[in-house]
Amino acid sequence: MKYELNAEHLVKRFTAYAKINTASDERSAQLPSSEGQWQLAEHLKNELTELGLANVQVTDKCYVLAELPANTEEVAPVIGLIAHMDTSSEASGENVQVTMHKAWDGSDMHLAPGCVLSVKEFPEMAAYRGQDILTAGGTTLLGADDKAGITAIVSACEYLLQHPEIKHGKVLLAFTPDEEIGRGTDGFPLADFKADFAYTVDGGALGELNYETFNACNAKIIFNGVSVHPGSAKNKMRNAVTMAAEWQLALPQGEKPEYTDGYEGFYHCLRIEGGTDRVELDMILRDHDKNILAKRKQLLLDLAAFMNNKYGAGSVECSLQDMYCNMKEYITPVFEIVERAENAMREAGIEPQLVPVRGGTDGSRLSEMGLPCPNIFTGGHNFHGRYEYLPVPSLVKCTEVLLNIVKL
Repeated sequence: MKYELNAEHLVKRFTAYAKINTASDERSAQLPSSEGQWQLAEHLKNELTELGLANVQVTDKCYVLAELPANTEEVAPVIGLIAHMDTSSEASGENVQVTMHKAWDGSDMHLAPGCVLSVKEFPEMAAYRGQDILTAGGTTLLGADDKAGITAIVSACEYLLQHPEIKHGKVLLAFTPDEEIGRGTDGFPLADFKADFAYTVDGGALGELNYETFNACNAKIIFNGVSVHPGSAKNKMRNAVTMAAEWQLALPQGEKPEYTDGYEGFYHCLRIEGGTDRVELDMILRDHDKNILAKRKQLLLDLAAFMNNKYGAGSVECSLQDMYCNMKEYITPVFEIVERAENAMREAGIEPQLVPVRGGTDGSRLSEMGLPCPNIFTGGHNFHGRYEYLPVPSLVKCTEVLLNIVKL
């Protein structure tokens, strides 16, 4: 089926979402972790109500829920569509200036001083020469992860409401907070979200389809030093900065994000702060194989024990927290939902690319909780940073794929 989607309308919708700073804050104990997510939730509630969706609500944990009722008596599965409202805090989300590069000619995009988006650095861009491309202004992220997903879901529902001749079953919508900090399902109202299966719309490049994710563990390492004046520190000082550096060098050097791809897991030192007396290091451990992840966790515990033996008991504290699991084991038994998405992509003229997610989605936890959720592309690239970009035709195609998934 051919759809007449208005790309300019999709861009306008995406821009409105992108202007709201929804960066999540892992330092906050609240759900959601930032006020901006409440602002976007209220915006979505008003928009979905005006469009004519049913049972629109924002829960007390900032989950936006809505329903597109079935327009046929034909038996059909209840399908869920899910995207997250927060953006990463790894780059600023304040005052995002969405910029359109019309019919991009392949030349370097000079977004801001010191921020140049080029085919030389990002070769995959060459595939989008001649297309309209969205970026931010070079000082912030764009927010396509995952406001592009929200845009596609809302736009697909709007189109179905405008075209009642397209028959479909019941569709449930959920827009979640705090996915970027691993809390996107902490307050998910699963008892009220009675879908037979769902799709998160939180993927990357055109055609990507995911049903495998990392198994994930977060680690916090605390190095407890002894601070003494440098002039009289001999045989007294225990420098926490030195211990932290030793820790980093003791990790397998080739098993870091910048050296790995595909199914290769990694250790990643994400954030560090402190001084001579105390250093805190945040790490993430990732692997598609849960047995290998268990070995990665054990390596950290063994390294902490080694350094405590070297520097004294209590010098190094290592705490581990499992975050999510590989959803493959929960989706494989119902693989027909992956095939449904594959067929929807082919109908839209896209050859699906089944690739493992080098990360996780809300679908990872939801699948474990009993709601299988493969992940569909949004079209964005270079998420979480100033070099993020979104080809507009890819966003349109994402919307087409969602329409194909839900129509009968």
